[in-house]
Amino acid sequence: MTERVDAYAAALFEVALAEGRLAHVEDDLFRFARTLEGSDDLRSALTDPGLPVERRVAVVEELMGGKALATSAALVGMVVAAGRAADLPAIVDAFVARAAAERSREVAEVRSALPLDEGQTERLAAALGRATGKSVEVKVVVDPSVLGGLVARIGDTVIDGTVRHRLNQLKEQL
Repeated sequence: MTERVDAYAAALFEVALAEGRLAHVEDDLFRFARTLEGSDDLRSALTDPGLPVERRVAVVEELMGGKALATSAALVGMVVAAGRAADLPAIVDAFVARAAAERSREVAEVRSALPLDEGQTERLAAALGRATGKSVEVKVVVDPSVLGGLVARIGDTVIDGTVRHRLNQLKEQL
């Protein structure tokens, strides 16, 4: 499966690069993949073999239309039409890693209860870069279950700065 995921990620990357819209497509695909991961209904609809391919692609176009580049919607539609909707989050993660490598950066997936503004994202990228010794690009996922603070994942490294984690640490110390 990894070879297939990498092959799709490489194809999406080449299209986005050729279109000259790599960063924008990357953001669109990242948001769609996180939405797909967070919605059982959407995942079921896009992976349902009983639903005609045209309808599954129409669902993608409905969701992404006006909110994303036409290129991004077409790329997601292509993956769904090929029957790979279940692999889409992994394909997008490989795509994002490839795009970050193109810019000589590591990707930090940061989960936060609230959206971060550009200044906060830049400060966070600098702090994570200092903490890891790597050049870091931050992708924010708004996750209400975080409650407060942030969780950052850079490759295999997880930095948990959530209120829940700190309370658990205090509880263990007491």
